[in-house]
Amino acid sequence: MIEYNAGTDKAIRIIEAGAESSKNRLDIICYELMAWLKSEPRKEMLDGWSYYGGRQEILNKKREMIGENGQKVTISALPNSRITDNQYRKAVIQKTNYLFGQPITFETENDTYYALLQGIFNKRFQRTIKNVGTDIYNGGISWIFPYIDNGQLKFKKLPSYNVLPFWSDDEHTELDLAAVYEPVIVYEGRKKKTVKKVTVLDREGVKYYVMQGGMLIPDIEREDEPYLMIGGEAFAWDRIPLVAFKRDAQETPLIRGVKSIQDAINTIISNFEDNMLEDMRNTILVLVNYAGENLGEFRRNLASSGCVKVETVEGVTGDIKTLKIEVNAENYKAILETLKKAIIENTMSYDAKDDRIGSNANQLNIMSMYNDIDLDANNTETEAQAAFEELIEFVNTFLRITGRGDFDNENVKVIFNRDMLINESEIMQTLASLGLQLSQETLINQVPYITDAKQEMQRIKAEAEEQKNAADTYSRAFGGSASARNKGVSDE
Repeated sequence: MIEYNAGTDKAIRIIEAGAESSKNRLDIICYELMAWLKSEPRKEMLDGWSYYGGRQEILNKKREMIGENGQKVTISALPNSRITDNQYRKAVIQKTNYLFGQPITFETENDTYYALLQGIFNKRFQRTIKNVGTDIYNGGISWIFPYIDNGQLKFKKLPSYNVLPFWSDDEHTELDLAAVYEPVIVYEGRKKKTVKKVTVLDREGVKYYVMQGGMLIPDIEREDEPYLMIGGEAFAWDRIPLVAFKRDAQETPLIRGVKSIQDAINTIISNFEDNMLEDMRNTILVLVNYAGENLGEFRRNLASSGCVKVETVEGVTGDIKTLKIEVNAENYKAILETLKKAIIENTMSYDAKDDRIGSNANQLNIMSMYNDIDLDANNTETEAQAAFEELIEFVNTFLRITGRGDFDNENVKVIFNRDMLINESEIMQTLASLGLQLSQETLINQVPYITDAKQEMQRIKAEAEEQKNAADTYSRAFGGSASARNKGVSDE
C-alpha cells in the first residue's frame, strides 16, 4: 500500500520547480493522484460511506473449520447469518442533524445585504449543507464548489473521496490547486467501461483531463474554461473556488475509531443467530449400535421420520444418548449492551433511550446526555465557521462584480441552530425567576417553526399597524377615541 500524506507541501514545491514544463506538472499531479486513489486515507473515506450505507465487513462472513491438511476450509452446510445492526449510521445521522439539521441563519445590520444573503443561502443551499454534514462525518472533510450558472451563484458538494487537495501550508488552510476525480461510465457499442475523468482547479481556471495509461491527457469533449463568465467577460475569483468543511483540524473520519466496534456488534448478533439455527448441533447424539450405513443416513432418517433404528450386537442393546449444549442468551445480551455503549461513547453521540429523559427529564439531565455530542459539535462548528467565512468572501465577490453592491466590510454572524431536546418550560421559569427580560426578536428566534426572525418581526409590526389603522377608522366613524369611549362606559 502506498502511504500518502496529503497536506505536506513537498508535492507543491516539486510542481513549482517543474512549472516551466506543463507536461512535468501534469505528470506530478497524475502520480500524486494515483497514489492517493490507493491510499489508506481514501480507503477510510470509502469505508465511512460503505458502513453508512450498510455495506459492512459482516457481509463477507464465512463458516470455516480446520481441514485435513491443517488449512481453513469453508463449510457451506452450516448456517451463516450475516446481520448488520447499523449503529454507526445512527450515530452519523444524530450528529449531522444535531449541528446541520436546523436551517443555518445569518445576522447582519444591513437589511439589503441580509435580503441578498437570504436569496443565495436558500433552502436548496440548506439541503446541500446538510449533505455536506453527512460527508464530514463519513470522510472527515467535504467540499463546496461555488460557481455561477445563468447569472446565479450556486453551490455544488464534492465528496471527500473524489477530491485530492494540494495544500500550500501544513495547517491545510490555503489551496494551491486541487484535482477532482470523476469516474464516468460510458458505452462503446454494447460494451460498458469506466472513463477516469480528472478536473484540475488552479488559480487560472478549470482544466479537464482524462487519466489514461498513467498519464493525464486533455479531455477532447470539454474545453478549459475560466471560473466566471459574466456578460461575455472572463473573471477570476480571489482564490481557488473550493471550500473545505472539516470535522476537526485533523480531518478525522468518524469510522476510524468505531469500525472494530461496529464489526463486533454485527459478529455477536450473527453468531447468536447461527447458534439458534443450529438446532441439531445444540444436541450431541451418542449412537450405540446404530442400524444404518453412515451418519448422513442417520441425519436423513431423523429429519424425515423423527426416528432411527438401533440394534443389539453381542448382547449390547442399541441406544441413542444425548449431550445437551445450552446457548446462554444472557451472555450475548451483556456483550451486546457493552458494545453499543462503547460505540455511543466513541462516536460522541447520545442514547435516545437514556433513562435520564424518561423518569426525570430536567434540563440538567438532558444537557448531561448531550454533553459528548455537544463537545464534538464545537470542534466541527469551529471549522465550519471558518469555512463559511471563506464562502461569504465568494458571495461578496459575486455581488460586487454583478453590480449588486459592495459588502466586503459588512459583518455577518453565522448561527448554527443546534437541534437539542430542551425542557422549555423549565428554562422560561428560570429566566423569569432571575428577572431577565429578553427582546422579542430573541424569543422569536427560539420558536421552532419560525426560520426567519426578521421576517416574523416585520409581520408582527404590519399586524400592529393594521390593528391601529382599524381602530382609527372606527374612531373617525363614530367620533372620539376608543379609549375615551371605554372610559365613559367604565364611569357609568
